[in-house]
Amino acid sequence: MKILLMEDDAVLSDILLDYLRESWSVDYAFNSEEVYKKLESNRYDLFIFDINVAGKNGLELLKELRKFNNTTPTIIITAYTDTSYLKKAFSLGAHDYIKKPFELEELNVRIQNTKKLFNIDNKNNIPITDDILFSIQTKTITKNSKEYAISQKDSDILVYFINNQKRVITNEELTQNIWDFDSIPSDATIRSHIRTLREIIGKDKIQTVRGVGYQYE
Repeated sequence: MKILLMEDDAVLSDILLDYLRESWSVDYAFNSEEVYKKLESNRYDLFIFDINVAGKNGLELLKELRKFNNTTPTIIITAYTDTSYLKKAFSLGAHDYIKKPFELEELNVRIQNTKKLFNIDNKNNIPITDDILFSIQTKTITKNSKEYAISQKDSDILVYFINNQKRVITNEELTQNIWDFDSIPSDATIRSHIRTLREIIGKDKIQTVRGVGYQYE
């Protein structure tokens, strides 16, 4: 599990990094500009953003990322007690919210719950159907006792579909969440990956929504 933490309180960030890095891979950003620099070359399973940072605050950053179809699960940290900020955070796409001061164990519980909700890093084998099993670690799909090796991008796309079931996913969203900014794929490349997955798991699992994108059932 890879986490991106944005927190401009030097003391708190040091405490959080020491704690979080005991269990996960964690990158650190002081402000929103550093977040974007990290996103140029990294993909994350979880964002932890403080609202009150210099420049663009955590909620403004989250709003912008969601506008760009970045759906990475996000925990918002804040010192505000006003529930209006809580409501705004959820309306902008946060999935959890933690108020300062908080115990480190509370943050750990919320991270663990995120892993469970979004199926992050806690299952090596994911059932696709009764007779199809997908292994994230080995990037293989087992179907009727026959094993198929797939590429890293095929695996990333399948994981993304699984984590966003029954939601229409556009090519743009796949591009922004699967590829780095300096290696934008063509629509034909994306279709090729989709075709590979369909040949193994079946056409019915990944439906084409004409003129829009794809939907995983």
